[in-house]
Amino acid sequence: MSTDSRIPLVVLGATGMVGQRAVSLLRDHPWFRLAALAASERSAGRTYAEACRWLLPGEPYGGAGDLPVLPCDPAAVTEAARGTGVALSALTSDAAREIEPAFAEAGWHVVSNASTYREDADVPLIIPEVNPDHLGLVERQPWAGSLVTNPNCTTMPVVIALAPLHRAVGIEAVTVASYQALSGAGYPGESAWDMIGNVRPHPGNEEAKLTTEPRKVLGTLGSDGVRPADFAISARCVRVPVADGHLVAVHVRTREPLAPAEAEVLLAGFDGGIEAPTAPRPLIHVLQERDRPSPRWDAGAGHGMAVTVGRVETCPVMGLKLFALAHNTLRGAAGAALINAELLVTSGRLPRPVSAP
Repeated sequence: MSTDSRIPLVVLGATGMVGQRAVSLLRDHPWFRLAALAASERSAGRTYAEACRWLLPGEPYGGAGDLPVLPCDPAAVTEAARGTGVALSALTSDAAREIEPAFAEAGWHVVSNASTYREDADVPLIIPEVNPDHLGLVERQPWAGSLVTNPNCTTMPVVIALAPLHRAVGIEAVTVASYQALSGAGYPGESAWDMIGNVRPHPGNEEAKLTTEPRKVLGTLGSDGVRPADFAISARCVRVPVADGHLVAVHVRTREPLAPAEAEVLLAGFDGGIEAPTAPRPLIHVLQERDRPSPRWDAGAGHGMAVTVGRVETCPVMGLKLFALAHNTLRGAAGAALINAELLVTSGRLPRPVSAP
């Protein structure tokens, strides 16, 4: 009999780019064991190595190449995992609409990277270092399990950079311009014809997400749900020919004046206080070089889970401006969902494993 007390975790949508990142992060995780892989019907019935075109560096298939790929059916997955635990969803938004509630109804704690339910009143949109208290929304959910979401990959560096400023002096308005990596479009993603020697000011509905998600994450939880933060955001999003790392230019009007040096102190000292395996220390790296942060040099900070900030300067229009960068498929996607799963443990909603291999 196995003595592995780690919590069973299944990856839904395991063959895609975010699913692959999740599988690679789960290798030897101290709290979770990869119990099953699930994907679309066209992948089900094959091994992970047969069903998946592995697109990441490091060990192919994250050591899980021999695992069978199951359909995204709660009963089949629960049987394979020998019980319920965490379902890390890397599903598309359309697939998530039916599959994620079905898993939550079956008793799974679903942590989702999909955008489908992020704006639902009873579904928390969480960055653990910023708003862990919003996890209380799951008490309002009707399922035996729960559903927790993480923000969009471009929202992530914006919110983590804004959070310490918002807490210290308040924010009145924000403008954001993003320079988004190709991996954010998945695989095969953008056409080479569209992207080689080019940028595309189009990325789907990213701009709409950037105008609403930060306000929910930075909002206040009350008896009637989350009251969004009271500031406006204007966003422009562009896809650039970079592999990994979303860079954002952020201009902020604060409610009280804030000098760049004061902002840097707040940013560098912001931690969040989350003690979890995937939580980076430090959370925010503040750089002084004029040409940083940059995706090539800084996307991997904190094993891809930290945010790097630079060029914190006075803005003659808004008051303060800065650049922030995060790895979009790690901090902005698979890693974001995994650290939310860890928050379920640290908050007491899942039992902390007493032993692990």
